[in-house]
Amino acid sequence: MNIGDKVQVSPDLTGLDIWLPGIVTEVEDNPFNGIVITIKADNGRMFFGQIRFFKPINANDICTQ
Repeated sequence: MNIGDKVQVSPDLTGLDIWLPGIVTEVEDNPFNGIVITIKADNGRMFFGQIRFFKPINANDICTQ
């Protein structure tokens, strides 16, 4: 994942019922936690956590029908 990528953050990290979309604002190689991602969600909230809590939003997965 890179800065500017569109991703979704897990409900396990946000405490919400859904995967929340957002944009990656920072990627950190943390010596204790591994890769830590920070995103700004579409609603303006910021979330950060280990890379396992994020999944990329792939433009090929979007249904256009």
